[in-house]
Amino acid sequence: MRILLTGKNGMVGWELNRSLLPLGEVIALDRLDANFSKPESLRKLVQDIKPDVVVNAAAYTAVDKAEEEEELATRINGIAPGVLAEEAKHCGALLVHYSTDYVFDGSKDSHYVETDIPNPINAYGRSKLKGEQAIQSSGADYLIFRTSWVYASRGNNFLLTMLRLMQEREVLKVVADQVGAPTWARTIADTTAHCICNAQQERKETCFDSSIYNLTNTGEISWHGFTEKIAEYAQQVIPGNKLKVKRIEKINTEEYPTPATRPMNSRLSGVKLKEKYQLCLPELDQALSLCVADTLENER
Repeated sequence: MRILLTGKNGMVGWELNRSLLPLGEVIALDRLDANFSKPESLRKLVQDIKPDVVVNAAAYTAVDKAEEEEELATRINGIAPGVLAEEAKHCGALLVHYSTDYVFDGSKDSHYVETDIPNPINAYGRSKLKGEQAIQSSGADYLIFRTSWVYASRGNNFLLTMLRLMQEREVLKVVADQVGAPTWARTIADTTAHCICNAQQERKETCFDSSIYNLTNTGEISWHGFTEKIAEYAQQVIPGNKLKVKRIEKINTEEYPTPATRPMNSRLSGVKLKEKYQLCLPELDQALSLCVADTLENER
């Protein structure tokens, strides 16, 4: 199997570069190799590589900055995935793409399912929804995974920011009225590899159906609760109570204004993915404890 991976240096892309290796030859590209701000330039890339699978982990992820750069975010998140999908169709490849809970407005009082009608409330969400729609209209075979609150031991993410602040400040104030499922990038990558194997077999047997799936660690928590758990697991790794933080206070969304409005409810139901691929995704506590340990052990 020949796999084209984009966004190899991102949180999910870096983990995918490891998880996909057992499946075959992985051609992993970064932003210098694949310029998503110029979507048409991606056509020749796919045509030259002739992959069996295209895994697109490249994205514009600066949620707040997207409010002032929506056109750029749309080129990268909306138009470019459509170009990849069109070229995947031409070479008979499966396209795997990642989307977000931000395609929803967060007003639902229960977990979102894949058939709920999207209604993004910020520029980033609108750009990601356009990517979904472009892929769906391309005619390519695809798997779209919607995920949420992604963290990892590298890159720019909430986990690493909180670990740094816990060693600098005695008091942290964290939003407590937004709820979701923090998801380890490694969970996303390992699950993707499993689904690709199954999808490729189904394609050979001509029984594959393209679809959107929610992909998150199981469980739910607020940003405040997430921060408390980060501190708990960090303390287990760092001996001698070396964290400076002494108190993590709850605040409301209104007390922490951001340029981009966030959904209050980011919970995604994983039932469809679990039943389709017979998966048991890790609980958020299990994944977080492993990632925190991995992150801090590497720093010692």
